[in-house]
Amino acid sequence: MANSNRKESGSRNNPGVIQDGRFAKAVGHGAVLTVSCLMSYGLITGILTRVCFASRDDKLLGGMWAVIATVFVYHYNYEQSVSAALLRIAATLVSFALCLVYLLIFPFSPWGVPALIGIGAIAMDLAGRSEDIITTGITTAVVMVVAGISPQHAWKQPILRLIDTIAGTSVGIAGAWIGQSVSGHRPGRDQLG
Repeated sequence: MANSNRKESGSRNNPGVIQDGRFAKAVGHGAVLTVSCLMSYGLITGILTRVCFASRDDKLLGGMWAVIATVFVYHYNYEQSVSAALLRIAATLVSFALCLVYLLIFPFSPWGVPALIGIGAIAMDLAGRSEDIITTGITTAVVMVVAGISPQHAWKQPILRLIDTIAGTSVGIAGAWIGQSVSGHRPGRDQLG
């Protein structure tokens, strides 16, 4: 007993010592996130490799965007991951619609980017989803700037980024479910027992 008290007080006095399995949990979480990001990158670049209209740049950007979506939705808690995925998809759908309509009618313009971000902010706020304004704005900015970089088929960018986001969020949710299952915390059962 004295030995365990000494061990506990030593841990409390030394903040560098990680207690209660936090190190193992952090390593496990990081490992599942790593594998999830690798999977989302490989999945989307593999899909875009088979699509004839996707350039090398589109494949690389798609892989990056899928990884960002995976990181965005992957949490320790499965329910938080699902909530983040729904936020990400909702924001991407609004951005997708705005950018696609704009790019079918107009070419890229530096004025179009802030105008669409403002319209997206208004739409999300009126829909009661003000927490999604930031993600909608970021997605819109990326889609529009990439459309400006590759103007020959700019209207494809919203479609490609929607596909990337769906792939990345799906992998992120699956990774969160697997991570909780492996750690012994069953999705939806954390509050029981």
